[in-house]
Amino acid sequence: MDVRTLCLGVLSLGDASGYEIKKAFEAGPFAHFHQAGFGSIYPALGSLHDDGCVSCTEVATDRRPAKKVYAITEKGRTAFRQALTKWPAPDKIRSEYVFMLFFADLMDEDHLGDVFDAYLAHYRRLVEQIRCADSAGMPRGRLFARGFGLAFYEAAVGYLEANRALLLDERGDATGRKRGTDR
Repeated sequence: MDVRTLCLGVLSLGDASGYEIKKAFEAGPFAHFHQAGFGSIYPALGSLHDDGCVSCTEVATDRRPAKKVYAITEKGRTAFRQALTKWPAPDKIRSEYVFMLFFADLMDEDHLGDVFDAYLAHYRRLVEQIRCADSAGMPRGRLFARGFGLAFYEAAVGYLEANRALLLDERGDATGRKRGTDR
């Protein structure tokens, strides 16, 4: 999905600055399944503005330049709805962790264990975040995405826990401790 469509999606939820749109992909509702950076958000917003799909209002701020707040227009809502009629591209998992673990046989055993433990801890945190999130009153699409994310992350935790020995020497380190028992 192109960044123009991603921006329209965020703006369909309410007015936002470019910074706030980026935050929606870093820590907001889209953080778990898409990403967009400033280098693509601001050009997309400019293009959307030129096409009449968004309006822009400058809001005065203390000690900083005016903040540009974007709002979706009716033309933008129509364009967003049209974009939602297209077939999505197949999912791809982009993960530096998986890339590194692919080359586990080339890694120092201690570093490999640390990377593995961090990856497992990451997915456990994501499971806990989703479980703790309040879902009361969520529209069905958001409830579905929440449930899918939870199932995905729980499956990742289960796989990592069940297959730890595929990557790590579980006999213990030089002190006789099993890897991961004190991390």
